[in-house]
Amino acid sequence: MKTRTTITTAATALALALPGAGLAETTLKVSHFLPSVHGIHQDFIVPWTEAVTECTGGEVQFDISPAGTQLGNVARQQEQVMAGVVDIAHGLHGIPRGRFPRSSLIDMPFLTDDAGAATHALWSLLPETLAEEYEGLKVLALHAHNGGLVHTQGTKVETMEDLEGLRIRTPSPAISSMLEYLGAVPQGLPPGEVYENLQRDVIDGTVFPWDPVASFGLNEVLDYHLEAGVYTVSFFFVMNERSYAALSPEAQSCIDENSGDNLVPKFADWWDKWDAPGREGAVEAGHEITTLSDEERARWRETLAPMMEAYLAEVEAAGVENAREIYEMMQEKIAEYEAANG
Repeated sequence: MKTRTTITTAATALALALPGAGLAETTLKVSHFLPSVHGIHQDFIVPWTEAVTECTGGEVQFDISPAGTQLGNVARQQEQVMAGVVDIAHGLHGIPRGRFPRSSLIDMPFLTDDAGAATHALWSLLPETLAEEYEGLKVLALHAHNGGLVHTQGTKVETMEDLEGLRIRTPSPAISSMLEYLGAVPQGLPPGEVYENLQRDVIDGTVFPWDPVASFGLNEVLDYHLEAGVYTVSFFFVMNERSYAALSPEAQSCIDENSGDNLVPKFADWWDKWDAPGREGAVEAGHEITTLSDEERARWRETLAPMMEAYLAEVEAAGVENAREIYEMMQEKIAEYEAANG
């Protein structure tokens, strides 16, 4: 027995001398709503978890649940991370409706069609303007996608008149209002259900940037694409504060080093990369791709002016008294980004 104790003690001493040894391994649950073929999963989520695991010397491991898993429902990302069902979640601000009314103002039409500009605006305004929407959460990143398109099946869209009566999938309250004012009938659907509903003729089209067209295989059920670039949609990447507080100081530092200011600037280039396969696939499939004309864009702006006023009033009535001020600050931050980046 004495010999065994001596050997065990020596082995323990040797283990504690090794880097990272003696620390309890922690496995954090991460959920998001996109398929594992999407760039969000392959270029962002997986490399982020690998970088944190390496930084912690293996102390922190990750279990990722993408679309198609029990934890991959887009409508449940915020509630799951708040409740601690998952430790980290990536989700859409606009689904479910009303959870992030301040942050969702970035979805307003004609603010920008650039992922980098919208992302810069959100991240810049987080500390003093948007933070109250994330109580109980550690915000690892906020970001947005490139300008959205109108993708349709069977009906070519070039004007407002072409949209009249079309059932179009919508990602957020602001885009729903935009579609209504343009004459379409917005249909609230998770991204993963668009293919089936197009295939079954339940909807006539969808608004998306190019990237989900590839990752959800939508070029198989679409015919036309209008590069409108009149809106963007925003996302959160957040961690339960209790989960963060339970980590060692070293692990917390690793989370911090791979998030925030070191993560947010990557989304502009990432989204350009993620959009490319969707457009290339449409060209290869022989689809017709058109661009919203300057004249039609001016008509859309005029038509949507009352919608934007009404939407701001609605957000104010819901309790965000400074909604117009936030909207103006977003405009300023976008202009700031665009001036600095040509």
